[in-house]
Amino acid sequence: MPMNWIKNKYLNYLAKFTILSVLTGFLIGTATALFLICLDWVTNYRENHYWLIFGLPIIGLLIGWLYFRYGGLVKKGNNLIIEQFRSDQKQTIPFVMAPLVFFTTLLTHLVGGSAGREGTAVQMGGAIADQFTNSFKLNDSERTTLLIMGVSAGFSAVFGTPIAGAFFALEIMLLKNCKRGDILPSILTAYCAHYVCLFWGVHHTTYFIDLIPAINFKTILFAMMSGVLFGLAAFAFTQLHKFWSNLFGKIKNEIIRPLMGGSILMIIILLLGTQKYIGLGIPTISYAFVHPAGNYDFIIKILLTTFTLSAGFKGGEVTPLFFIGATLGNILIWFIPLPMALMAGMGFVAVFAGATHTAITGIILGIEMFGLNAGIFIGIASILSYFTSGSEGIYSAQLKEGAKYKFYNYINRFLKF
Repeated sequence: MPMNWIKNKYLNYLAKFTILSVLTGFLIGTATALFLICLDWVTNYRENHYWLIFGLPIIGLLIGWLYFRYGGLVKKGNNLIIEQFRSDQKQTIPFVMAPLVFFTTLLTHLVGGSAGREGTAVQMGGAIADQFTNSFKLNDSERTTLLIMGVSAGFSAVFGTPIAGAFFALEIMLLKNCKRGDILPSILTAYCAHYVCLFWGVHHTTYFIDLIPAINFKTILFAMMSGVLFGLAAFAFTQLHKFWSNLFGKIKNEIIRPLMGGSILMIIILLLGTQKYIGLGIPTISYAFVHPAGNYDFIIKILLTTFTLSAGFKGGEVTPLFFIGATLGNILIWFIPLPMALMAGMGFVAVFAGATHTAITGIILGIEMFGLNAGIFIGIASILSYFTSGSEGIYSAQLKEGAKYKFYNYINRFLKF
């Protein structure tokens, strides 16, 4: 009798989360596909109508009002999902998070804010997934699994990297807080969302590393040197994000913050006289793999992105981190004699791994995007970046529990899954 009870309980759990994985994967993949299609249209429209830059203050005011009027808890963004994962006081993530971040991110890109897109997909994923908590009568432990599934689906669909998406969800929640039963639903949901996104006709940008040198003491040393520098760039990003956030925090009226930030941002972009540093910056990322980048591209992107997001505009940090890493890696070939595309790819991943404190995700992301042959170099750079990026990352909710613990604890926890 006890064995039959255990078996039935396991089968019920498996059936429940298989259904949830397919259902949430379909909905989040569809929502992300719609978002990416709209984002492409918005970006193309802005590139052909430069005058939209003058709308930054107005859109800033609108975004500030929308979040003041309807935001509530969802103002915390990704951090709300992380907090709900670990909080003893559980409450369903308001569904309004999904449409609110969807439309405000599009508005941010329409007028030239320097922002990404993963934050939007992750927040939509968490909000959509959490709506099934009551419908399926999930307990607190099962609900945390559902939140992981939502985050993994959003990340997977927006970048086309399902394995990295699954581990990103586990890592930002902190592996030490996750359980063995989280990993399979996370991967299954990530794959469902990824293929649903492809089904709707969305295709992701591909990057190529055409030359990979032999692995020897010298090339490993060069990879370690570059990893340290990528970690310092990640550190600069998080510290500037914190600086601007504290500065804007002195403005008590949260509607006025993005209005003032948008006004300053508009002036800076007009002075720069180029759209190179605004929006996602994907053309510049692709360019950095094959042509010399501008000497200060990575610095300008750090400044504009941290300022944009701290002022209250919406989007994400990850694609800008890709931009920063790729353009930094591109210019490091001045004194680190590794191929340009390899250095751009290492930076692409390592700055992300350092700023988000997700070293394992970084390694997997690099392999998914650039192939196994580049994995050694990307892995070394990601781990060194992780260690040199400081104790703070871009997800402040992690800091409340000391998010950055030793890398070997990551590995130990992973092996126990």
